[in-house]
Amino acid sequence: MIYTITFNPSLDYVIQVDHFKPGIINKTKFEEILPGGKGINVSIVLSNLGHESTALGFMAGFTGKEIEHKLESYGAKTDFIHVKKGLSRINVKMKSDEETEINGMGPDIQPEDIQELFNQLDTLTEKDVLVISGSIPSTLPDTMYEQIIERVQEKKIKVVVDATNNLLLKVLKYKPFLIKPNNHELGEIFNVELNTRDEVIPYAKKLQEMGAQNVLISMAGQGAVLVSDKCE
Repeated sequence: MIYTITFNPSLDYVIQVDHFKPGIINKTKFEEILPGGKGINVSIVLSNLGHESTALGFMAGFTGKEIEHKLESYGAKTDFIHVKKGLSRINVKMKSDEETEINGMGPDIQPEDIQELFNQLDTLTEKDVLVISGSIPSTLPDTMYEQIIERVQEKKIKVVVDATNNLLLKVLKYKPFLIKPNNHELGEIFNVELNTRDEVIPYAKKLQEMGAQNVLISMAGQGAVLVSDKCE
C-alpha cells in the first residue's frame, strides 16, 4: 500500500470575483470546493492513475468530514485521525484582478493525536511506501518529518519526501528513497537561481551526496528531471 500523510488538510474554496473591491459586497462569478494538501493531492493523482493509496493525517469537525468525503469520492482510501479540538481549515483562493489567498489555522493537534499517528505507522511493512509532504502546522513539533522517518527506518519502508528547505535538508541523513523539490526550492537550498533542466542536475546530485537516493525536480511547464541512484 502507498500511504500519504497530510498534516494540515484543507477544503480549498476557489472563487472568481470580477474586479474585487474591499469594503463592499462582492459577488462570485465562479466557485468550487476541493480537498487540499500535498499528500491529499498525491492520493488523488494515484487514484486517477489506477493505484490504491490510503491518506493519513489529522482532521477535525464538519470540515474534516467533508475532506474525507471528497477524497473518497475520488476513489482514495482514508484513515485520518479525528482531532477533538478545532476544525480542519478552509483556505479561500480568490481569483480577481489580483490573486489572493486566505488560509485557515487548522485543528489543535494534541500529543495523543501524534501518538495515534505513530501507532498507525507501526503497522506498515517493508512492502509499503510512505509519502510525507507539505507544511507542518504550529501545533506540531518542527521535527515531525524526522521523527516519522526515524520511526519507520528499521522497517526498510520506501519513504518519499516533498518538503521545503530545512524540512527537507534535515531528513537527508535518513537516506529517503525519493525527494521532490521544485527548481525554485532547489535553488533556495543552494542560494542560486535555477531555470533550465541542465542547471538543476548538478545540484540534484549534491542532494544525493547528502543522502537522498533519488531526486525528482519539478519544473512547471518544463516538466521534471529525475536524477536516480542508477545515474553515474
